[in-house]
Amino acid sequence: MFSSKKDTKGVKQTKLTTLIAHNVHLSGDLEFSDGLRMDGQVTGNVTGRPGEETLLVVSDQGAIRGNVSAYDVIINGCVTGDVTVAHFVELQSSARVLGNIYYQQLRMDIGATVEGKLTKLESPHAHQPSLPAPDYTTDLVTS
Repeated sequence: MFSSKKDTKGVKQTKLTTLIAHNVHLSGDLEFSDGLRMDGQVTGNVTGRPGEETLLVVSDQGAIRGNVSAYDVIINGCVTGDVTVAHFVELQSSARVLGNIYYQQLRMDIGATVEGKLTKLESPHAHQPSLPAPDYTTDLVTS
C-alpha cells in the first residue's frame, strides 16, 4: 500500500526508520528524523526535524490529534490539527484531515476529505515576476 508508487513523483525516497505500531498510543509531542510510519495513535504535535527531508506516513489505522509538520507527508488515516508540509503532501483515499493544510505540492485521491482550508505556500526558490518600473522621465505637455 505504501510501496514505491510511481505516481508519487514529489515524495523523495526516504527510509522509514521508525514505526509506531497499531496498538501503540502516545501522549506528547513527537519529533522524528528520516521517516516515520504511523499505524498507532498520537495525541500531540508530530514534527519532522527542521532542516531535514523527513517523511511522515499515516496509515489507514493511524491517527494524530495535534499539528503535523514535515518535509513530505502521506496520509491515509486521520489527522485532527493543522498540517504544514515543506515539499509534498499526498492524501490517499481514506485520508481525513480536520484542520488546515499548508503545502508546496498536493495530491488528493478520490475519497479523501479535508475539513479546513488548503493553502499553497510560497516556494522559497520561486521567482516573483516584477512589473517594470514606471518611466517618469518623459516631459508632460500642457496647453
